[in-house]
Amino acid sequence: MKKLMVLLTFSLFFSSCDPKDLDKILGTAGSALLTDADISSGLKEALDNGVKVSVQKLSATDGYYQSSYKILLPAEANKVIDKLKFIPGFENLQEEAIKKINRAAEDAATKAGPIFFDAIKGMSFSDVTNVLMGPKNAATNYLHDHTYQSLYGEFNPVIMNSLNKFGALDLWSDAINTYNQIPFITKLNPDLGDYVTNKALDGLFSLIEKKEYGIRTDISQRTSSLLKKVFAKQD
Repeated sequence: MKKLMVLLTFSLFFSSCDPKDLDKILGTAGSALLTDADISSGLKEALDNGVKVSVQKLSATDGYYQSSYKILLPAEANKVIDKLKFIPGFENLQEEAIKKINRAAEDAATKAGPIFFDAIKGMSFSDVTNVLMGPKNAATNYLHDHTYQSLYGEFNPVIMNSLNKFGALDLWSDAINTYNQIPFITKLNPDLGDYVTNKALDGLFSLIEKKEYGIRTDISQRTSSLLKKVFAKQD
């Protein structure tokens, strides 16, 4: 009889609750079961997924070249192009150079994954908690702060090799040397490798930030029960 009364009491209570209040009650009950290990594993899973998707997308053919992350030529290039576009051999200089530097960035992007994954593995529980409860781009900022220099150190040589591989450095060097032979102009000597490396990394972090924002704001992007459970905490 007592059990029946208890059940009836709970039934009346829940049936009289506003649905929003009931969600909060149930959500609180669920969060009570959230362990430190769950939080750590869930956030790292989200970061792993975001990094993996971003690296795969940008390292594919046309990942940079045919996307919103397309790398354009440095501002100095406009001076070169304006002067050289009427010289035989340089008619398509702008588009050829852009295509080659984007191919270089796509080639180099394959090296980013291991650096990101090492940084994610090394996150402490304090790091994880601060990121989870931080702003919508907290994870991206964390990765930027902890990987940018390492990424640059790995990316730049690969970018340089890739630029050579796809002929961009030769093309740029020929263009600059030809441009610098024009009388009464200011000589140019831009570091194309540094420029492309930074632009490639900017694109990579921008895409990771987009993925992070998605999983924080769109429940449908939380593709596992653990992700749903952990990110409900930041909701």
